[in-house]
Amino acid sequence: MPTTVKGIVAMSKGAPVEVTDIVIPDPGPGEVVVDVKSCGVCHTDFHYREGGISDDYPFLLGHESAGVVSEVGEGVDSVEVGDFVVLNWRAICGDCRACRRGEPWYCFDTHNATQKMTLTDGTELEAALGIGSFAEKTLVAAGQCTKVEESDPSVVGLLGCGVMAGIGAAINTGQVTRGKSVAVIGCGGVGNAAIAGAHLAGASPIIAIDFDEKKLAAAKELGATDTIVSKDLDEDGVVSAVQELTGGFGADVVIDAVGRPETWRQAFYARDLAGTVVLVGVPTPEMELSVPLADVFGRGGSLKSSWYGDCLPDRDFPMLVDLYKQGRLPLEKFVTERISIDGVEDAFAKMGRGEVLRSVVEF
Repeated sequence: MPTTVKGIVAMSKGAPVEVTDIVIPDPGPGEVVVDVKSCGVCHTDFHYREGGISDDYPFLLGHESAGVVSEVGEGVDSVEVGDFVVLNWRAICGDCRACRRGEPWYCFDTHNATQKMTLTDGTELEAALGIGSFAEKTLVAAGQCTKVEESDPSVVGLLGCGVMAGIGAAINTGQVTRGKSVAVIGCGGVGNAAIAGAHLAGASPIIAIDFDEKKLAAAKELGATDTIVSKDLDEDGVVSAVQELTGGFGADVVIDAVGRPETWRQAFYARDLAGTVVLVGVPTPEMELSVPLADVFGRGGSLKSSWYGDCLPDRDFPMLVDLYKQGRLPLEKFVTERISIDGVEDAFAKMGRGEVLRSVVEF
């Protein structure tokens, strides 16, 4: 029988989110119901609330989650009832042109649940990133569940989005390896995860760049060897500061975790010749970039964007959870506060003020 639970819904553009009753249908073929244990408050959920993703209101928000499988639909054999899982929004199809050429992290036809969760009056809800886990239960495609060793859900659930995006930007997209120099522009949750990933890979130096000295202090705890306070520097000043810390050459890999034209240009010019720029910060649709084409040609190297850290959840999540349990990846440092479901609106405000790396809802 369908189940009614509490969930967080954005009913209209810019309006405060509401805690309301959500109806979770029984899982159909290829679908799974998960008892949600935790859900991180991510910028993407705020963008949904503000209409920055689409205008398909109402939205059931939440996507950065861990939980336990409680029901499985027909044909599901990848997980079973009782499995502890981290949810992901890259349930690869296995058959698109990217998957067939052996690059499934670029899958162009990822799966979501076929059925819709609804309000009690039958109004269909658009689930954020196909997950919708600011709720006691959620319905997802089986491929969106990655079984991992049971751990603190509020910590490992962050792999479902921001932390994986940052770590993957460094290791998967940027191909950071031992001895490479790395600079990260923007030290929020994703940027600091990129620093943690670079540290895990053995990079040196690792340069953290941000306006906020509190965020830079967190970056030092996660592996940054040097910091640059950028609030009093122009674009050229940031570039010069990175060059001074890298023998005058620039960093091998520069990761833009902000996603603005000015920070991308800083990343472009702060890298060494033949270095790599990785864009993981999400720009808004109206932003445009101007760089002399001769500079693009003359400096060589790679200009990349990183979507979800170019991750494969089945490959990356279990490995990173294992490293966390070994004490080699301090995921717990990303959890600033643990809150109840009715604290999401306040958590959005704290996030906007830069007071938290992650607020995490616990169920």
